[in-house]
Amino acid sequence: MADVALAGRVIASHYALPVERELHRDAKLRVEPGKDSEVIADLDAGAPFWLLDSRGGWSWGYGGPDKRVGYVSEEALL
Repeated sequence: MADVALAGRVIASHYALPVERELHRDAKLRVEPGKDSEVIADLDAGAPFWLLDSRGGWSWGYGGPDKRVGYVSEEALL
């Protein structure tokens, strides 16, 4: 899956329109869903997170100043 804004530039089986959410607390952006997964970045409360998919208590999308892709706990999102 990829952000619909990338259609025509990347090949993906599905494209999704991201939903902008806000982090209501500091969060870890992780490589995979799960608290034991490698941390990609620390995201600050109040920062935007662009949600592409959500399941099993984890949300997949991108965030941070360089818009890194990964998972955050659903509990961190408003």
